[in-house]
Amino acid sequence: MSTVGDIVVLGSANMDLVACVAKAPQRGETVTGREFRTAPGGKGANQAVAAARAGARVSMIGAVGNDTFGLRLRSALEASGVVTDRLRTAEGPSGTAHIVVDDEGGNAIVVVPGANAGVTSLTPRDEEAVRGAGLLLLQLETPLEAVVAGARLARAHGVRTVLTPAPVRPLPSELLDCVDLLLPNEHEAAALAQVADPREAALALLERVPEVVVTLGEAGSLWAARGAEPVAVPSPRVRAVDTTGAGDTFAGALAVALTEKRPMPEALRWAAAAASLSVQRPGASASMPYRSEIEARYTS
Repeated sequence: MSTVGDIVVLGSANMDLVACVAKAPQRGETVTGREFRTAPGGKGANQAVAAARAGARVSMIGAVGNDTFGLRLRSALEASGVVTDRLRTAEGPSGTAHIVVDDEGGNAIVVVPGANAGVTSLTPRDEEAVRGAGLLLLQLETPLEAVVAGARLARAHGVRTVLTPAPVRPLPSELLDCVDLLLPNEHEAAALAQVADPREAALALLERVPEVVVTLGEAGSLWAARGAEPVAVPSPRVRAVDTTGAGDTFAGALAVALTEKRPMPEALRWAAAAASLSVQRPGASASMPYRSEIEARYTS
């Protein structure tokens, strides 16, 4: 049985296939890369690792394939302390993410779902984990049916639900009606609200969910809640090496801070400290900091 502070992540696990280049190719262009690497990733797995390293007990609901990538993905989660007994092994390939990282730290990503596409519903053991959780983390790299089922179950049992709406798509009311905190980046917020300005987008999204945090990259984040003025929270200034996984690091660390009942501005500063550490290192889950590192950055 989960404890009050436990976090359950329902989401994707992908193997990241990363090519490093000076400048990302345009359509029809071929460029020469300087490095290639594979690394465990996927928005669900990334958030699970981030939360586990930040100090929470984390369980992962999802799927990997019965291939070498699947073995590596499961092993990487377990090495960071994530409980994987609800991570299914499906026939066929694991999910993959094909990532181009440029010398400015920017990235472009193509995701091929693989085993993630089979996560269309929750098993009784999945439901047990969600009912007993302190917080449920959701994203959109797995089929919407399971995401909605998880959010509905969490709402029915009073479990706080945080949704990262990525990859961005129109979101049905049946999902948003069960979301407590929506966590888009500024581009996702603009697409969902049809408003370019992050503050106006956040306010527009409050018509659909009670609380919104818009992440703004190096500019920090913006928190908006019904009945209150939006609050901007800055991020530590650092030189980014690779921004892959920074948003997931922020989400995982924020989830931990919220289960610890930190006030939102403090929780956002703590999450920003974690994300600022991750962008100074290559990779997604490999770059995610441990709790001691986050605390040192937060208090410095």
